[in-house]
Amino acid sequence: MAHGDGGAQIICMGGKAHGEEDGVEKNMAAWLLGIKTLKIQPYHLPPLGPHDVKVRIKALGICGSDVHHFKVKRSLTVYAIFGHECAGIIEEVGSEVKSLQVGDRVALEPGISCRRCNLCKGGRYNLCPEMKFFGSPPTNGSLANKVVHPANLCFKLPDNVSLEEGAMCEPLSVGVHACRRAEIGPETNVLIMGAGPIGLITLLAARAFGAPRVIIADVDDQRLSIAKNLGADEILQVSSNLQDVEEEVLKIQTAMGSGIDASFDCVGYQKTMCTALNATRSGGKVCLIGLALTEMTVPLTPAAAREVDVLGIFRYRNTWPLCIEFLGTGKIDIKPLITHRFGFSQEEVEEAFETSARGGNAIKVMFNL
Repeated sequence: MAHGDGGAQIICMGGKAHGEEDGVEKNMAAWLLGIKTLKIQPYHLPPLGPHDVKVRIKALGICGSDVHHFKVKRSLTVYAIFGHECAGIIEEVGSEVKSLQVGDRVALEPGISCRRCNLCKGGRYNLCPEMKFFGSPPTNGSLANKVVHPANLCFKLPDNVSLEEGAMCEPLSVGVHACRRAEIGPETNVLIMGAGPIGLITLLAARAFGAPRVIIADVDDQRLSIAKNLGADEILQVSSNLQDVEEEVLKIQTAMGSGIDASFDCVGYQKTMCTALNATRSGGKVCLIGLALTEMTVPLTPAAAREVDVLGIFRYRNTWPLCIEFLGTGKIDIKPLITHRFGFSQEEVEEAFETSARGGNAIKVMFNL
């Protein structure tokens, strides 16, 4: 089904696809049929619109949201395809597409906004209430051989940026958008709460934006070791006990050695947000990136009295060109975050999701299709 100028992947199983003929290669996708139940089955694409392209997916990363769907499938009455961190090769272009051609290697921005509402018109299209986003039901994702997508959401990769790196533009976009919102620059000292994939990516993004000093805190010493190897100036192991906030804030501030200008909570728990609010200097900024909880109790009044600005982060907007520039120039090396790779067989798809769900030393699990 097309949406505006683009092809939003809507649930469609069974029957013959439009224009499909016997003998033509079947497009296969990994369908989530139930809790922790994935099966590779045919996926019939919508017809190619004049402003669309057909992309053969070659690299796709597993996101934490994909793992959440895998473990606690939202609706047992709807089958769905997940995956949204992807890159591939153009196989077909719509009649009005001039910017891309067959054979181009592209990274895909996964959200199709309406382009008509006030938020879209004002440039904040990531907040569009009609957003159709890969892997957010009822819109299917991109863990498939091929997808149809608007050409304007496919970004050509330079020769020195791999398809895996192209797929990593999606999680990197979260860090880039957060750094833009927090106005990170050469005079901004940064605290990051959480050394998971997004915390580590935010570390790399903050460095690329010029942050002179970055501290990262987490409960997991293994993740902190990775953060240190990626360039964190200081790492601090913290507890999950809310009673330890005051003591840990002092340790964080001492480790920074000067005021913390911006904090990024990449977890989204009461403890991490309380720590970020208390540690940040007066007049500083706190960005809430991790959305683990719907509600939490935090010391907002004391923070407001110090004019600490709290900024929400939801996905990203207009980030792909800058992400590709950072990767192409070597300002960001995202490759160390890819810790596990799998093919696209039934067995490997199941193993990949189980690996990502276990966590441990798995940071980014990548499919090579």
